[in-house]
This record gives sequence, C-alpha cells and structure tokens, in this order.
Amino acid sequence: MTQEPPETAHGNSDTRLFVLRRDWLIAAIVLVCVLIEGLLLAGDFGFFTIPRLRQLAYEYGGFWPGLLDNWGPNYALQPYLMFVTYGFLHGGFLHITVNMITLWSLGRAVMDRVGTRGFALLYAASLLGGAIGYGLIASNLRPMVGASGALFGLVGALLAWNYVDRFTLQERLWPVARSVFFLLLLNIVLWWAMDKQLAWETHLGGFIAGWIAALLIDPRGRA
Repeated sequence: MTQEPPETAHGNSDTRLFVLRRDWLIAAIVLVCVLIEGLLLAGDFGFFTIPRLRQLAYEYGGFWPGLLDNWGPNYALQPYLMFVTYGFLHGGFLHITVNMITLWSLGRAVMDRVGTRGFALLYAASLLGGAIGYGLIASNLRPMVGASGALFGLVGALLAWNYVDRFTLQERLWPVARSVFFLLLLNIVLWWAMDKQLAWETHLGGFIAGWIAALLIDPRGRA
C-alpha cells in the first residue's frame, strides 16, 4: 500500500476548507430550513406538548394572500415578513429533502459565477419574486410555503447567464429555450399530479425575478 504524498493530502484539505468557506451561506440556509422542518416533524409525531405546531408555524410564517387584502394579521409586521418567512417553511420530509438537495446543487453553481454576495442578492430577489408572483396571480387563499420560489430564481439566473454566454459567443440559443420549455412542462405535470396544489405562481415569480436579477448582477457574457 502506498501513501498519498503530503503535498496532495494538504492540497485536498485546503480545497475542502475553501469550499466550506465559499458555501457557508448555502449551508446556513439549508441548516435553518432543516432545523425548522425537523421541529415541525417532531411536533407531528407528538414529541412536543404544543398542539397544532405545524399549523401555528404556517399561520405565523406562511404566505397568506388574504393579508394583502383585508385580513387581520397575527402580528403587526406579518404582511411584510411573510414575503421572507414562507421560504423557510416546508410541507414535510419529501418537500424539504427535494428542495434542499436542489438548493445545494443550484446554489453552488450560482456561487461559482458570482460569489457569496451575488448569491445572497439573487436568492433574496428570487424569494421576494416568488412571493410577489403568488400574491398577484394565485386565486386561492391557502397559505404558501417552501423555498421553491427562490430555487426557480436560481434556475432562471443560470439560464439567463447561459443565454448571455451563448449570445456573446454566437452559439445556438435553442438549449436555453428547451430548458425553459422543460420547466414549463414539469410544472404542468406536477400541478396535475398534486391535484392543483402546486404553487406554480411562486415558481413563475421566482424565475422571472432570478432572470432579471442575474442580468443586473452579472450582465457580461463569458466564454
């Protein structure tokens, strides 16, 4: 058995440390979302004496379209804070798992392009865009929760940069259009499979906000 050269081992350690330092914000968002959903799941299984823990979390932190109209809030700042808090609540184990895996993958791709500050701005804009889209378009009064609005914003950003890069290099733009079509088809299928419970309005708002924010943060085409 041969041992790895000390220089290589040290290099791998430095690489891991660099990745941890670079991706700390993504890890922090994932950790907060997982901890919150973990508490709600524990409440679902009766580990806490607080009744209706998940319902209370949704009532105070979910996005309620009625609060934009004439509903009375549970606390003074709820009509404003719900534009952010909804993105840290989820609807169960499968919901949180899919979203956090997606966030880690897409977030690192965005981080490679614009760094931590750019990712933070883009994520915030997409989160707000998702809430605005739901508030403007949704016809029901059910609460909306989940990070998918921000995630579709990250997708929109990556596609926007792909479009700019291809346009700069005079390459075909069809792959970008194909990806947008696939996202549209995916939302239609999921909307049907979930018995119209999918908040596609949030996805649309987040996607548009992410696309616009990406071109404002980094409008330059790259090879």
